[in-house]
Amino acid sequence: MKHTPFYTVRPLLPVYPEPKDSKPSQKRWILVQGNSVILQRDTDFGTVIISDPLPAGLICDLPVYIGTYGDLFYYAAEVTAHSMMPGNCELSAIRDLYGIVSDRDIALASYAVRILDYNRSTVFCGCCGAKTRSLTTERAQICTACNRITYPRISPAIIVLIKKGEEVLLARSPRSPPGVFSIIAGFNEPGENLEQTVHREVAEEVGITVQNLRYFGSEPWPFPDSLMIGFVADYAGGDIEVDNQEIEDARWFTRDTLPSYPSKASITRALIEAWVRRDI
Repeated sequence: MKHTPFYTVRPLLPVYPEPKDSKPSQKRWILVQGNSVILQRDTDFGTVIISDPLPAGLICDLPVYIGTYGDLFYYAAEVTAHSMMPGNCELSAIRDLYGIVSDRDIALASYAVRILDYNRSTVFCGCCGAKTRSLTTERAQICTACNRITYPRISPAIIVLIKKGEEVLLARSPRSPPGVFSIIAGFNEPGENLEQTVHREVAEEVGITVQNLRYFGSEPWPFPDSLMIGFVADYAGGDIEVDNQEIEDARWFTRDTLPSYPSKASITRALIEAWVRRDI
């Protein structure tokens, strides 16, 4: 099954208010337990989209409306730990879905996990501590006491592929699988624009300077709430000096000497493979 990075797939249209006259045949479910989803399959391939009614044995918390697609209405729900898992269902982490379900399924699963995480973390107002309730006009929680509105948090982060002639800089985090290299990434700080974040993260993690920044693309990364903004940059100067905290090793590689890099669809892999194809 061929996959494109799921950041190219729009999961749903968040139409408000929630439809009240939908028929059971129009309802679709994405069922979540923690940061995993229920994968339903009868062969090597499967789906995270479950039709109404739900399989017997699954006990779910209250459904959360997450949007529409055509004439179908989608809901996410948390499956309790006491549920009986049907024989053709299993729990799967989002990252393990690649090659098993479609790109759209991956986008839907990511979105459902993110929204339920948001709901769990905003049950109480962060300002006064009172209970919140969901708004019916947009994706937001409103405090029942002080009316403070809380939206899903989005944490912007940059990721940058750095070129030097026919070489590319790849680096290893101490948390990376053995032998796997990736590219430089880091979170945007208050008061920075994205270009400033690129320059700071590169200097902090590998000690060099870059120039000629070009935008590549972006990817929602719901682990739990990042938005990855991808850039390509050219080496400007300096010697590699890793910080030994975020990065333990960094080197220049040619196309013929590339090490292992992330194997699953992501903006990281998309950037590296675009460089290999000489598209960037």
